[in-house]
Amino acid sequence: MLKTVVFDQLKKAMKEKDVVAKGVLSIVKSSLDLAQKEKGSELTHEEEIAILNREVKQTHQALEGAEKANRSDLIEKENRKLEILKSFLPEQLSEEKVIEALKEAGITSGMNMGDAMKIAKPLLAGKAEGSMIAKAVKSLIK
Repeated sequence: MLKTVVFDQLKKAMKEKDVVAKGVLSIVKSSLDLAQKEKGSELTHEEEIAILNREVKQTHQALEGAEKANRSDLIEKENRKLEILKSFLPEQLSEEKVIEALKEAGITSGMNMGDAMKIAKPLLAGKAEGSMIAKAVKSLIK
């Protein structure tokens, strides 16, 4: 269960006085707890990964903002946050492997983007970023 791993890492970060890790892990734990409370039962692994992916996406957006503002202190902090978040995700597939998996799933030229994404998202959830999946789907359905 991902929640217990996050909690263990949070305790470790507190003992080591790692402020960035403590902050990131507290947010993740809170998000997992809230989602579990809203659902009323234990979260599935896929649901936990979806929550982590949402946090990764938000951190990417914050990183882009920091880069546009040319804030090296924030860039370093956001990169560290990304590193921590990604350590909980399954290994990310390369673009070639994403395309290969999509071809095997039956996504072909001339397919509707919406239909193709309905196949691709559940297939690759947690294994690749949404933007990479969308880019690969577009290249295949042209």
